Amino acid sequence: MTDGATDPAAAGSEAVADLLRRRGEQIAQRWADLPFFQTVFTVTRDEAVEAGHAVVDSLSAVAESGRVDDLEAVGFQPIREQLVAMTASRASSGLSTAQVDREVGALREAALELLEADTSRLGAEEVGEARVQLLTLFATLRVLVVDTMLQENQEIVLRQRQQLLEMATPVIKLWDRLVAVPLIGMLDSARSQVVMENLLEAIVEHKATIAILDITGVSTVDSLVAHHLMKTVASARLMGAECVISGIRPAIAQTIVQLGLDLGPVTTRASLADALEWALERRERKELPTRGNP
Repeated sequence: MTDGATDPAAAGSEAVADLLRRRGEQIAQRWADLPFFQTVFTVTRDEAVEAGHAVVDSLSAVAESGRVDDLEAVGFQPIREQLVAMTASRASSGLSTAQVDREVGALREAALELLEADTSRLGAEEVGEARVQLLTLFATLRVLVVDTMLQENQEIVLRQRQQLLEMATPVIKLWDRLVAVPLIGMLDSARSQVVMENLLEAIVEHKATIAILDITGVSTVDSLVAHHLMKTVASARLMGAECVISGIRPAIAQTIVQLGLDLGPVTTRASLADALEWALERRERKELPTRGNP
């Protein structure tokens, strides 16, 4: 095995690290005029140059370590957060992952041009190996940027999905201490969990004693949906609120019977209006003794 002094790959990495250190200012200046930097740092050009310096320094550290093909190389760590911000900015402008990848690919040209201009400092073999290492380094940078962008996009999708779930399961205050959750569409495990959490929070916030779960807009009710509804009703009771399920249409009632589901402990009503009438009557009965007291 050859040692680090005679290893062509190691020599090439050292040459790349030296190039990036010596020509860092020139590279950063060129990068500041490219879309990947220019359209993100729009206040002053100096900001783009400074960001370019940070990336060049990190790449130099990676090259110096000899781990130009390693995404976990220490040198990449300082610029991960910056790359997240920059790729997020480009994505928010409507660019696809492929377009951002092409913008990052354009960054290597400045370094390659300067490497070719440095041939007088290096032998032909060293130039060839340095070129390979430089191309590998920028290929790894592109992978890092795309990976960072995909992770950020995934987090955005998850946040948006959570927001949509919360928007699709609003809790409405109908009356003093009376809240309702109108459910529309499919009801799966994730959404059922959001329904339960939102309802329990509303019970605490409004000091509700009665809650209505209206499933008029739920297309189908199977054993899983019924199980989630039962859990929600039980949780509301533990919080001190009575729960009534409304919107039991004939087709859903037949499905529940055919599935052999027992909703016996749960108060049900055919429509939201019936449930509201039941809730108001319930309130009246609770308040009558109080009104009769002197």
